[in-house]
Amino acid sequence: MPDSLMYQQDNFVVLETNQPEQFLTSSELLEKLKTVLQKINSQDLPPDLHKFDSAEAQAQYLIDTSCELDISPGEYLQWYAVRMEK
Repeated sequence: MPDSLMYQQDNFVVLETNQPEQFLTSSELLEKLKTVLQKINSQDLPPDLHKFDSAEAQAQYLIDTSCELDISPGEYLQWYAVRMEK
């Protein structure tokens, strides 16, 4: 049986166009995605995000189901769950 720790997503490494990698908590990633989503024209969002009413719901959906968002041509945002050791 898999260890439940494998499925915890408490920390993420975030990669952005022309930026150094960042380590964010899940709440920090949620805030970052909300900010990015609010700046994107709603018609340019992926079709599966159109069913959500708020940027927060869209951001949470992305965290749960994806690891990349194309912001504009040539610009991206990627996030990957990581396990931080003490």
